[in-house]
Amino acid sequence: MPRLSTIAAATPKVEEQKTIRPRGQPQPALRYALRAGPSAIDGLGVFAEEEIPARRKIGEMRGESISVREARRRAKGRERIHIVEVSQTRAVDATDSPEPMRNINHCCAPNAVLRIRQGRVEFYALRDIEPGEEITCHYGDSHHEGRLRCRCGAPNCSGKL
Repeated sequence: MPRLSTIAAATPKVEEQKTIRPRGQPQPALRYALRAGPSAIDGLGVFAEEEIPARRKIGEMRGESISVREARRRAKGRERIHIVEVSQTRAVDATDSPEPMRNINHCCAPNAVLRIRQGRVEFYALRDIEPGEEITCHYGDSHHEGRLRCRCGAPNCSGKL
């Protein structure tokens, strides 16, 4: 009868090793090095600290999960809103989040897109983003309802949010 023996698997090189997280552990909010800093568009913005290839996930905006009703109550009267509705009933309020993605500014000619996936607010690069470049997305419908002036400066700027 054949004997079972174990054969040691080859250990991958350090650069080939991946960080393995136990099932159920959250992924990091950011996939690339980013920083928040003063923006020519408005207030603080998010800037790439390294090159980000097109179509790659940049990161997520994380915050408190709240009802849409509570989100709309909190948004009233605020000049800067860090809230994204992720469904008909839920929203993410990143007002108190330490993550830089909460500072992403609107642009009518963005280099990133916001996607809602499984209740998460994710950002993906639309094109290659260079180090030092501000990361922007098109907000779409917002709580400002066209009352706030857009300052993105893009040639195709709509003029309002």
